[in-house]
Amino acid sequence: MTIKEFFSFKHNALLWGNLIAMVVVAVVLVFVALKGVDAYTHHGEAVRVPDVKGLAVDDALHILARQDLQVQISDSTYVKTMPAGCVLDCTPVAGQSVKRGRMIYLTINTESIPLREVPDVADNSSLRQAEASLLAAGFRLDSVEVVSGELDWVYGVKYQGRLLRMHEKVPVGSLLQLMVGYGGELPSDSDSLSISQPVQPIPAGDDDKEEGWFE
Repeated sequence: MTIKEFFSFKHNALLWGNLIAMVVVAVVLVFVALKGVDAYTHHGEAVRVPDVKGLAVDDALHILARQDLQVQISDSTYVKTMPAGCVLDCTPVAGQSVKRGRMIYLTINTESIPLREVPDVADNSSLRQAEASLLAAGFRLDSVEVVSGELDWVYGVKYQGRLLRMHEKVPVGSLLQLMVGYGGELPSDSDSLSISQPVQPIPAGDDDKEEGWFE
């Protein structure tokens, strides 16, 4: 290439115009792409997760939707002190800053009392052991029913007056009654009826009346 050709290349307006146009187009494409990514990911647009614990599910969904947050019920559990169908927990937690459109996972209180298997305490546990197992499983205990058998040995578990079978399930928090041995044989009805009644003492000063009565 001659010096003349080189200088003619530098002053070629059409070539330089095309080069400048390509650079401008590339810059514009990069700028548009970055803006598109920001819009898609909601860059810089953060909201705080509202506190919806204790609210009914419908109310919680409405409040979260107003913050442009998506909601998914991920789990349910049972808490007897909370209303059925209310929100027990949310993830991310209330007060945390998240992007708009973020998915919020809710744990709700089940609307029906779940069933739970009664621990196997019949004929293999003492009274103290059975009480500890049943209370730990979430059940309540009524006064014990005394039966003949080894002292403080559990022979059965009753629910609403019915003897439970092994591995049977009843509602959580139910009132259960333990059948506990008292250390001997229970007296029969006939034995209890044959117990002598104490003789009433004769009041003093009634000797004359008694003598008159025998006459």
